[in-house]
Amino acid sequence: MIKVERLTKKFGDNLAVDDVSFTAKPGSVTGFLGPNGAGKSTTLRCIVGLTRPDSGTSSVLGRDYRTIANPGVQVGVLLDSSAMHPGRSGFETLMLSALTIGASKARVQQMLDLVKLDKYAARKRVKAYSLGMRQRLGIALALLGSPEVLILDEPANGLDPMGIAWMRGLLRNFADNGGTVLLSSHLLHEVEQIADQLVLINNGQIKTAGPKAQLLAGGNLESLFLNMAGEGVY
Repeated sequence: MIKVERLTKKFGDNLAVDDVSFTAKPGSVTGFLGPNGAGKSTTLRCIVGLTRPDSGTSSVLGRDYRTIANPGVQVGVLLDSSAMHPGRSGFETLMLSALTIGASKARVQQMLDLVKLDKYAARKRVKAYSLGMRQRLGIALALLGSPEVLILDEPANGLDPMGIAWMRGLLRNFADNGGTVLLSSHLLHEVEQIADQLVLINNGQIKTAGPKAQLLAGGNLESLFLNMAGEGVY
């Protein structure tokens, strides 16, 4: 479970996250949605300890993420696939993480197979990867430690339609087996297909949150999103 309570973060005069509270539950996919600059990425960074909030709290599996011993075996995180070292191969990137968290070489190969990076791709340096390949490697890194929770920011970015369908099935299966998925994405159609819960944020504030079936009764996610963002439906 992920629990966020009254989280607030300012950068200078910019109130990026304003009293944000929500919960992502086990066995479900929670779609975390909002326009660019709405506060999604800052919230996710606060949850995983990369940004310190000014006030409020967040917990993952009942603990502050920063206090979790060896978090990679409990929480899988993909916030920015471009942050991987460009000079390492895909295999080296995974092996280094495996050594850090105590995963086996066999697990590395399992993850390469899962994300469909073959032997040739695994030997290539990350700087030669397409965006879609980096996203697949990022998912492999997130899943390497067999975590209970996934926190993902735009994981389908750069994937082709087959890759997006693959990602959808992967995340649905993870949640159906009891995992917690917190998914930030601009692909509203995909989120509408996979999410169980929705959290919509704009201008740093939660505008609406709840079960997808309840929030979309008689409508669709695009209409809900555009109305929340103040754009209306054209």
